[in-house]
Amino acid sequence: QLQASGGGLVQAGGSLRLSCVASVRTFSRYTMGWFRQAPGKEREFVGAINWSGITRYADSVSDRFGVSRDNAKNTAYLQMNGLKLEDTAVYYCAARNTMLIDTSERYDYWGQGTLVTVSS
Repeated sequence: QLQASGGGLVQAGGSLRLSCVASVRTFSRYTMGWFRQAPGKEREFVGAINWSGITRYADSVSDRFGVSRDNAKNTAYLQMNGLKLEDTAVYYCAARNTMLIDTSERYDYWGQGTLVTVSS
């Protein structure tokens, strides 16, 4: 249902944009979330955007990352700037049929994950 892409190897301070294409009906009604899981750590919330464009971020990324969406393309994006070594993780997109901004993992659909590696 969800296909994430855009991960790769980037130097610290660089930028990447992840994309998540959703094969769901009425995509515009879904809250789209981004999560990540670093090696040896639990998966954590990164950011989310609801149907009206309201966004919410984890404190660790709020001044560097941006979540957006293009409803015409059924796609959500995670723009990552000023990447740090600690941003290295597998990034997952998720979709939930709700108007709320959900920072928990109570999402209906999950993508397969895309690896982001930040090097020094």
